[in-house]
Amino acid sequence: MSPVRLEVHAREPFADGHRFAEGGAYEVLTATAHYTVDPEAPALHSITDLDLAPRDSDGAVRFSGDVEILRPVDGGRRRLFFDWGNRGNKRAVQYFCDAPHTNRPRTLADAGNGYLLRRGYTVVFGAWQGDLLPGDGRLLLDLPVATRGTEPVRGLTTAEFIVEEPTASLPLSRWTSTRSSPVSAAGEHTARLTRRRYPHSSPEEVPRTAWRFARLQGGGCDLRSQAVAVVASRSDLYVEGGLRPGWIYELTYQAEAPLVLGLGLIAVRDLVSHLRHDPTQPVGELNYAYGWGRSQTGRAIRDFIHRGFNEDAEGRRVFDGLLPHVSGAGRLDTGRFANLTVPGGQQFEDHLNAADAFPFAYAETVDHLTGAHDAIMKRASDPKVLHTQTSTEYWQRRGSLVHTTTDGRDLGFPPNVRGYLWSSSQHVASPVPQAPGRGICNYVENVVATSALFRGVLDALDAWVSEGVEPPPSTVPTVADGSLVTMEEWSRQFPAVPSALRPYGPNELYAVDRSTVPPVADRARRYTVLVPAVDADGNETAGVRAPMVSVPLGTYTGWNTRAPGQGHGALHEFSGSTFPFAATEDERLITGDPRPSVEKRYGDAAGYAARIRAAAEELAARRLLPDEDVERAVSAAADWSAPRHDIDLP
Repeated sequence: MSPVRLEVHAREPFADGHRFAEGGAYEVLTATAHYTVDPEAPALHSITDLDLAPRDSDGAVRFSGDVEILRPVDGGRRRLFFDWGNRGNKRAVQYFCDAPHTNRPRTLADAGNGYLLRRGYTVVFGAWQGDLLPGDGRLLLDLPVATRGTEPVRGLTTAEFIVEEPTASLPLSRWTSTRSSPVSAAGEHTARLTRRRYPHSSPEEVPRTAWRFARLQGGGCDLRSQAVAVVASRSDLYVEGGLRPGWIYELTYQAEAPLVLGLGLIAVRDLVSHLRHDPTQPVGELNYAYGWGRSQTGRAIRDFIHRGFNEDAEGRRVFDGLLPHVSGAGRLDTGRFANLTVPGGQQFEDHLNAADAFPFAYAETVDHLTGAHDAIMKRASDPKVLHTQTSTEYWQRRGSLVHTTTDGRDLGFPPNVRGYLWSSSQHVASPVPQAPGRGICNYVENVVATSALFRGVLDALDAWVSEGVEPPPSTVPTVADGSLVTMEEWSRQFPAVPSALRPYGPNELYAVDRSTVPPVADRARRYTVLVPAVDADGNETAGVRAPMVSVPLGTYTGWNTRAPGQGHGALHEFSGSTFPFAATEDERLITGDPRPSVEKRYGDAAGYAARIRAAAEELAARRLLPDEDVERAVSAAADWSAPRHDIDLP
C-alpha cells in the first residue's frame, strides 16, 4: 500500500492563464493528502508517542493534511520546490517573488515578479504543523492524539506568557492560531503561576486567588456582546487585573492529550517522495526536489535532516537540496506537549524552548560539556544544503554554533553544505519596501533589503544539484580572521552612535536539565556564542553584504533593545535596528556622531545610486545575486532608498 493517497478537490487556472517565460501557464491544485505509516518502522522510532497513537485494523497509523500546488501546465523545468509553510502560511512566493503575502495565491499580482514561475518550478505547499487551528487560510494537518487505552496521556508542562499591553486572558498555547494542551481535571488544582522581570530574575508566585483556567468573553460593539464574562476553560489562562507588560509569566501545570507532532516531518517526507516517484501523482515528471524554510521551518529542515528523514521508506533520497534560512543553531522540539508555533528561544522571550540542543553544527563535532559526538549531516542520503542566516541569528539564535565547536573554535562545513551570513540584516526583511516601525523597541527596525539574495541562493542550489556547478564559497565570520568575536571585542569595535543603548550581550546558551518542569539552566556550564565583528560604521565586516550594506545610509544591526516598561534593555525577539547617519556634516558635528555624514560619503542621490549599482554588479559577478536584480537594486535606491530611508538631501 502506498503511504500517501492524494485526493485532488479542485484544479483552476492560475493568473487567468498568464504565461511565465520558461514556466508557461500554471494551474492551482487543491488537495488533501491521506498518510499511512507503520509505527513499528525503525526509521520512525525517534517520533515521540508514536507508539501511543491509535492504529487501524492493519496496525497502521493514519492522518491527513492540506496540500496546494502551483503546477506548470506544460511541465516546466521538472523541479519541485517545497515551501515548508511557516506556521501554516504560504511564504515562498512572497519572499522569492517580492509578492504580497497571501494564503490563497490566484492572481497575477499574487505572483509578484514571477521569479519561481518564470523559472518553471512546481511549487508545493504541504501542511506539516499539526497543532494549528483553522483560520486565515492556514494549511492544516490532522494528527492523532496519544492515548493509553481509553485514557489520555498526561504529564507536567510549562507555558510562558509575555504581553505588550495589559491582557486579561490568553490561550494556554499563547497563540490564538494554535491548539492548547488542555489542563487535566486534577491539574486545575495543582498548577502554579509565577512571574519575573527578566529570565535571570527570581520568580515571584502569583496568588492562586488572582488567576484561574478561564477566558474573558465579550466586550464587543454589538448590544449582545457588550457585556463581559469570565468563562471556565481548560485551554485558557485568566489573570485578575490582566497580565502586565514587561513581565515574564510562567505557568506549570498537568496537561493532557498531546498530539504526535513528529509525524509532521513524515508528512513532508512521504508527500515529496509520492510526488517524485508515484505514477498516480497529478503533477507530471519531476527530476529534482528542493525545499526552503524560514525561521521555524528552517529549524524543521535541520531536524528533518538530522533524524534521517531525507530517506523515504524505500531508501530513496527525498530532497536533492534544501535551503534552511534564519534557523540559527536550532532544530525542532516535537516532544510531548511541545508547541511548534513558539519561536526557538530568545534572550527575553521563549527562553525555555528546547529548540537549541546539541548537535548545532552540520559538521561532526564534540559537545565539550558532555563529550557527545554528533552532526546534522551524517548520512549518504543527506541533501546539498545552503544555510543562510542574518545578523539576528548570531545575537538571538546562537548562530555561531552552526559553524564553530561548542567551545568557540572554527569548525566550518562538510562538503555538501555552504553557509552565508547576510551581513547586518535582521531576521525578517519585508520584500515589499515600507517605512520602518519601532514597535516596543528603542529604535526603528533594520531596513536592509535582502529578498534578492533568496533568488541568488536558489539559482546556486539548482546549478549545484542539476549541473554540478559548485556554489559560491561559504561566507561566514571566522575566529581565524578576526571577524567572529566575543562580546567584549565587539563592544570595543562598535562606534559611539548617539543615544544607542547597546545590548547586554548575545543570547547565551547553557546546559539545561530537562528532567525537571520547568527545565533548569546550569549557568556554570555554558556553550560559547560569538558575534560578527563590525567596522567603524558599526556594520559587519564578514558575510554577503547586500547593496544597502555595502553602500550604507546608517548602521544596521541584528539586535534591538526593548523599551522602558517592556523588559527595558533586553534584546527584543528577532528585531534589528537602523541608526541613520547624519544627513550633513553640520548635523554630524552638532550631534557628535563619529560616523561620516551621507553628504560627505556620496555627495548627492546620483552618487549614491551609482555606488549601489557597483555593489550589486559585484554580487552578481560572485553569483550571489541574479543579474536581473542589479537593475532592481538601482531602482530601489532612487530617492535615497525611500521609504526605507528618509534622507533630507537634494
